[in-house]
Amino acid sequence: MSDTKKRSRRDFLKGSAATAAGASLLGGLSLARSAHAAFADDVIRVALIGCGGRGTGAAINCLNVPDGLKLVAVADVFEERVQAARKAVAEKHPDKVDVPDDRVFFGLDAYQKAIDCGVDLVIMATPPGVRPAIYKAAIEAGKHVFTEKPLCTDAAGFRTLMEANELANQKGLKIGVGLQRHHEPRYQETIKRIQEGAIGEITLLRCYWNMGNIWTKPRQSGDTELAYQLRNWQYFYYFGGDNITEQHIHNLDIANWVMNDHPAEANGMGGRQGRDRFPDMGQIYDHHFVEFTYEGGVKMFSQCRQMPDCWNQVAEFAHGTQGEADLSGSISGENAWSFRGEKPNPFDQEHVDLILAIRKGEKYHEGWYGATSSMTSVLGRMATYSGQAVRWDEVVQKAPAEVPELVSWDMEMPIMPDADGTYRSSVAMPGVWKPF
Repeated sequence: MSDTKKRSRRDFLKGSAATAAGASLLGGLSLARSAHAAFADDVIRVALIGCGGRGTGAAINCLNVPDGLKLVAVADVFEERVQAARKAVAEKHPDKVDVPDDRVFFGLDAYQKAIDCGVDLVIMATPPGVRPAIYKAAIEAGKHVFTEKPLCTDAAGFRTLMEANELANQKGLKIGVGLQRHHEPRYQETIKRIQEGAIGEITLLRCYWNMGNIWTKPRQSGDTELAYQLRNWQYFYYFGGDNITEQHIHNLDIANWVMNDHPAEANGMGGRQGRDRFPDMGQIYDHHFVEFTYEGGVKMFSQCRQMPDCWNQVAEFAHGTQGEADLSGSISGENAWSFRGEKPNPFDQEHVDLILAIRKGEKYHEGWYGATSSMTSVLGRMATYSGQAVRWDEVVQKAPAEVPELVSWDMEMPIMPDADGTYRSSVAMPGVWKPF
């Protein structure tokens, strides 16, 4: 086993153990029950970096935590987004927003200005491909971080994340990740029971995120190619990771949680059929099927699809020698059981748990499993794009950087439109596309 494999698996286990310990203490807290015990009088100053719909929503979720927080800075590459986010969050929390014009930042370097303006906690909801660099900058500046998922879209980004995770550990920083199922009691209790043997020895995992198409943004007058791609980041694999990374990561993360590990290998197939009916859907696939293999041989079968008028399913299942489980809250077989407990809003609860850890000075580092589950999804994409079986340790060590450095609005992008305005010639061809 390579040093890289040993290190990434050790770090995943370390993060999983910390999460399991925290889940038993914090995961079931409601906002009302945690308010008086958790917060002191001093204010945690929050910056939002990435002001689209999810970023705006994450800022509102954070400020839903009672008392002691203020949004004091907003940043995005687009001016209209920072202005819209400032207004939207202030409408929900007028007494918790203090963002004067001199702390409204936009442009390619806006994230650094927000980090440097005297904040304590950074919320990151930028396009996923650029998150590793911003995450690293925030950690180096000594900021606590809440980052949306996924945390990276390539192996180079994963390597950056793991180095930053080590630094966050050394500095005692608290890291939250937007894989909110970790903050749902129904998942916590189901997985705890499985790991205690409720379904016997695990033999197989299945997970799904099959749905229809998602949004696109039209090309605006005056947009450079970079501007257009940033508005539609989910349709370019280096910014969004393809739908297996941007969306299906939630389900893959649950499988890793059950196994307390990440896969050692992946092979799969995928393609693009439905997207070619629409000219503005970039160059990503619209379906992936991946067979992941964990150390010891347990398989995880993974499906994700974004195609209209097809069978839809968003779920995760585990099969064992004594039963099987719907990981969202039920077990059948010898130890049949169904969850009947509380169901707090997980998008709020993940911020409750993070802020409570900051207030109490307790160890809290979701960056380990956030990075590892992100890399699991990247491994799956590399398998479907290449048509090859790809191994974790080789990819993590050898795969090159695929995310462009954003140096100017008029820069040449790695993928440019064809003469007809589509990106069809840049769609990955299995057997031709190489992982490294």
